[in-house]
Amino acid sequence: MDFFQSQESLTAMEWVLRAVVAFIFLVIVARVLGQRAIAQLRLLDFVMALVIGNIIAHPLSDEDLGLKGSVITTVVLVVLYLGGIYLLLRWPWFRRLLNSAPITIIEDGKILYKSLNRARISIDVLLEELREAKVEDIKKVALANWEANGKISFFLHPKYEPVTPAFLKMEADSFDFPRTIIKEGRLNIEELEKTHKDEEWVVSCLKRNYQTDVKHVLLATLDRKETLKVFLYK
Repeated sequence: MDFFQSQESLTAMEWVLRAVVAFIFLVIVARVLGQRAIAQLRLLDFVMALVIGNIIAHPLSDEDLGLKGSVITTVVLVVLYLGGIYLLLRWPWFRRLLNSAPITIIEDGKILYKSLNRARISIDVLLEELREAKVEDIKKVALANWEANGKISFFLHPKYEPVTPAFLKMEADSFDFPRTIIKEGRLNIEELEKTHKDEEWVVSCLKRNYQTDVKHVLLATLDRKETLKVFLYK
């Protein structure tokens, strides 16, 4: 465990061991922090991501620095982070302190220029977000808020909302998510069993409808109506 401590020089194997330990430790830390810290970089999350990366990076590139201090510091930061999350959930005033309130940037089809400045976003960014939300006309937007996670939430005027079966009072099929039974040339037996089909049935369908076998299939899904959709390598 000498590679944990500060030394004048490290052997190649000690450098490898230090990198491996740091990598595994960061994976564990990311797991403890959860998906929220990775997917949504709010203020607390951003600080954690920035600081932890800095702390771990230095001992990986400087042999005079021990890894032990970085690990201890990171553990303390994780405890503080989890404590901060608890306070966010427990105390509204602490939540307001760290998380910015939504800023309305479009209201009744009108762009609020002062709100754009408060959110520190440009017209180009706004137009980009509109394109990503598939909104081609700002006049159709009843409300748009700049959220604390850096995204814009759009709400269209009711008359521009897509027509749904519920609006037309029509019966609709229940939700059915197709199961992936083949991925990258490999059959997923566990998923296949949930569809009450077997490998022989899949092989037969592939030969009959696509004149191919499992190893040539990039992706295949099967829904509740026994509709098999196959995507071959090309």
